Amino acid sequence: MMKDFIEFIARHLVDNPEAVKVHEVEGEKTTVYELRVGDGDLGKVIGRKGQTAKSIRTLLAAASAKRGKRAVLEILE
Repeated sequence: MMKDFIEFIARHLVDNPEAVKVHEVEGEKTTVYELRVGDGDLGKVIGRKGQTAKSIRTLLAAASAKRGKRAVLEILE
């Protein structure tokens, strides 16, 4: 569910939505989401001064807290 949420947001921010991929690595207490975007789209996902990435991470943390797990978002090009 969170993976789909991250993909949905990222695809609406970038120029190459078909290149957006999210890989989920589930741990005992933490889930890591690796968000990969196409060439040239990294800045669009990170945003000015990192504000877009910070907003996505805040939403992810809030949703994950309800499940009792920690979530980490890594953004890669």
